[in-house]
Amino acid sequence: MAATLEILTSPALDGVRHGFLTRKGGASSGVFKGLNCGPGSSDLAEVVAINRTRVAEAFDVDPAQLVGVHQTHSADVVHVTGPLAAPVEADAMVTDVPGVLLSVLTADCQPVLFADREAGVVGAAHAGWRGALDDILENTVAAMVKLGARREKIAAVIGPCISQRVYEVGWDFMDRFTDEDPEFARFFTQGPGERPIFDLPSFGLHKLREAGVGRAEWVHHCTYCEPELFYSYRRATHEQEVDYGRLISVIRL
Repeated sequence: MAATLEILTSPALDGVRHGFLTRKGGASSGVFKGLNCGPGSSDLAEVVAINRTRVAEAFDVDPAQLVGVHQTHSADVVHVTGPLAAPVEADAMVTDVPGVLLSVLTADCQPVLFADREAGVVGAAHAGWRGALDDILENTVAAMVKLGARREKIAAVIGPCISQRVYEVGWDFMDRFTDEDPEFARFFTQGPGERPIFDLPSFGLHKLREAGVGRAEWVHHCTYCEPELFYSYRRATHEQEVDYGRLISVIRL
């Protein structure tokens, strides 16, 4: 069954098993149609489990080795060495243990995968606007360095997320960024209406480069604009759907 999955990869992470999965190849139906991997959704728990098992099998690990955290839009990072005995609140993980499949769930936020192939250290982060502003990406890099990674050897790739052309925000939202640093105004522009639109992936790339990674890229897929491939919280809200699926992005040594 795993062969039916669609797994997007990046040359920047060549040599490390990784993937940003689309919604194709899953067992969910209705508004969740496809590969919904979010236990927190109102989808059937047994169907979500089937989807997650397919992902684990595609990356040659036991489903128990597919590790995730309870994401809260924080800047917290945890060092993972195997399956978690209890739910952990955080928004990024790092590991230097082969066979542990790190995963993050998104539906417009940035999934970011990291690797220092030489050091044998990988990471995965969930970075929405709040986490990115609060330094979740810098904290993930720092956690990798603690495990022996070198900043200039780390490659970081932002997966499918919402793009600027459809990310309209309020002026108070923009003020949060410019209050932090007036230079952050460059990540906003005037939208088609009276409100600004925000370039989340460009902001993520800026934060990664400020953290000193050797290579930082975005895969240039917009979750909102490609409904056949991706779930989107904002699109589901605009279409007044009852819930939305969660995309999964994974990486392992």
